[in-house]
Amino acid sequence: MSNHKLGRNTEDLKREIMAIMREMKDPRISGKMLSVVRVDVSRDMSYCKVYVSAMEGMESALESVKALNAAAGYVRKEAASRLTLRHIPSIKFEATDSIEYSSNIAHILNQLNIKNEDSDADDNEKS
Repeated sequence: MSNHKLGRNTEDLKREIMAIMREMKDPRISGKMLSVVRVDVSRDMSYCKVYVSAMEGMESALESVKALNAAAGYVRKEAASRLTLRHIPSIKFEATDSIEYSSNIAHILNQLNIKNEDSDADDNEKS
């Protein structure tokens, strides 16, 4: 299978898994802002790791991943009905804190920008 086809199938799988997660009624999943960060599919399309991050933090992501791994069969069956792939890989969910990490970096950059603007305003007053 060419890399282009594998990449296209991976993106299709990611899109459908995100849609299925939004439709799930499990309270451990439905009330949270979850995001699928990355999907890694093996070359033979037999295994798939889905990296999930939560806006609320790592503890929330871990709790959601437990629920998602319990419902992995349902997610796989739904993905099979929505996609026209010959074989749908077995799905395993993993928690990651990338949203929390990037939010922290954005906060630090905003603080640096505010400090930079304050020093520019002080320089303009001295002139």
